[in-house]
Amino acid sequence: MEAAPADGYAALSEDEGQELRRLYDVQGPELLRFLLRMTSGDAHRAEDILQETLLRAWRKPESRNPDGTFSRAWLFTVARNLAIDSHRHHGRVDLVAQWGDELVVEGDRTGHVVDAHELYAAIQSLPERLSSVLIEVFIHDRSGAEAAANLGIPVGTVKSRTFHALRALRQVLEERGYPFP
Repeated sequence: MEAAPADGYAALSEDEGQELRRLYDVQGPELLRFLLRMTSGDAHRAEDILQETLLRAWRKPESRNPDGTFSRAWLFTVARNLAIDSHRHHGRVDLVAQWGDELVVEGDRTGHVVDAHELYAAIQSLPERLSSVLIEVFIHDRSGAEAAANLGIPVGTVKSRTFHALRALRQVLEERGYPFP
């Protein structure tokens, strides 16, 4: 009798391996680009997350659309969640993927990105009503409606607070020595 692999996954049959390979060929390139952004260019980590995402998709019926194709939304959601878990596991939160080019600072080092710890401290320095909205919308990547439900406030209030929170965050970061162009 053959022992199960140490990682908890059973060996794939030839047909299953071909199906998984097709999934990789179709969805892999775009997911990998996404994960490279989420991991700040760490190709090894992005590839590991991609493989885990595709294996989970292959094993989960809910990852498929009614027509049998794999759901892109499901794949990207799982990939994003695994990337966030990976960041937490490695003891750092890389908010660059969440905040995009807004955090690029001009100065002595072109292209230098705001240190995630400074960003976290800046967010924490905001009033709770503003920081909680930023955390819900940008860090937890929730929609306005989801953030509103979690915070117990109207969607319009989430939009308004997000606008004011981003302005306040920018001001705090500038005061901390991170000028914006």
